[in-house]
Amino acid sequence: MSEAKVPIGVVGVGHLGYHHVAQLLQVPCARLVGFYDIDRSRAAQVSREFSVPAFPSFQALLKACQAVSIVTPTSTHFQLARAALEGGCHVFVEKPITSTVEQADRLIELARQSGLKLQVGHIERFNPAIMALEGLPINPLFVESHRLGSFTHRGTDVAVVLDLMIHDIDLILSFVKSPVREVHASGISILSATEDIANCRLLFENGCVANVTASRISTRKMRKMRFFQPSMYISVDFLKGQSEVYFLERPGQETPVLAETLQVKSMPWGESASRLQYARVGQARINPLRHELTRFCQAILNREEPPITGEEARRALEVADRILKQMQEHARFVRRHWRF
Repeated sequence: MSEAKVPIGVVGVGHLGYHHVAQLLQVPCARLVGFYDIDRSRAAQVSREFSVPAFPSFQALLKACQAVSIVTPTSTHFQLARAALEGGCHVFVEKPITSTVEQADRLIELARQSGLKLQVGHIERFNPAIMALEGLPINPLFVESHRLGSFTHRGTDVAVVLDLMIHDIDLILSFVKSPVREVHASGISILSATEDIANCRLLFENGCVANVTASRISTRKMRKMRFFQPSMYISVDFLKGQSEVYFLERPGQETPVLAETLQVKSMPWGESASRLQYARVGQARINPLRHELTRFCQAILNREEPPITGEEARRALEVADRILKQMQEHARFVRRHWRF
């Protein structure tokens, strides 16, 4: 018996939507029905390249699908996802889930009422560097994150917080199991109408502090996150798809199980000795986009919760919204004290 497949369509085949089409063709439990894009010329080009039908309208695509992947500007997410859910389709929507927390709440409630799946594309959860850390006792007291890239016009309809930083906000919230108590943030617009560079400091109720920087005007790419906690330091390189882990191995304590673990050196620790260990881990064979789309289709077929729910995406958006408000407050302060 052949494996069951989810009839799925893609909405929007711009830079990222193009890759959704390419990867869905490689997902065993998906049957790519076709796609819709408002740019007829672009749609015809992608249709020819992949031999996949371009539908004449969004409504026509919905009628032919059981699920859709929405890969359009953030400002359109709510309208399209709501129409898809109301039309009886499961929804995968790229991050951020919506433009506002109120819109996210409405989508979450609509999905719940209709019994449909709602998954949000926080793709860094499926980065090999992050997936290789599964099972590690990560409970950080300090987190440092840098997500830097060069300027392009993609994503500039929203501030860099919603364009780039939200990846790291989502990841940090997934590791720090505590509410955010305070937010301090600043940012500035350089080349676009919205903030192109931003920094924030998140203080959690459990005492953890996260310092997060995002920029889309840097001369070089950087995608790194570092976790600091007692007896362990983890450095994550998203571009390489690898993580480096340093940890103290103490007598009588359980040792993390990691591939390629190397002993760095022994260190005296009280009356016994602890060893500082080092491991480099990663899962290079994983394609993050294909994996998250596969998990979405499996959630539909197996009637299980998606790996990244609307509620999780809403929490990330809520924190991002608090950061944006703090940035606006800081901008008002700057305007009062500086002349440009």
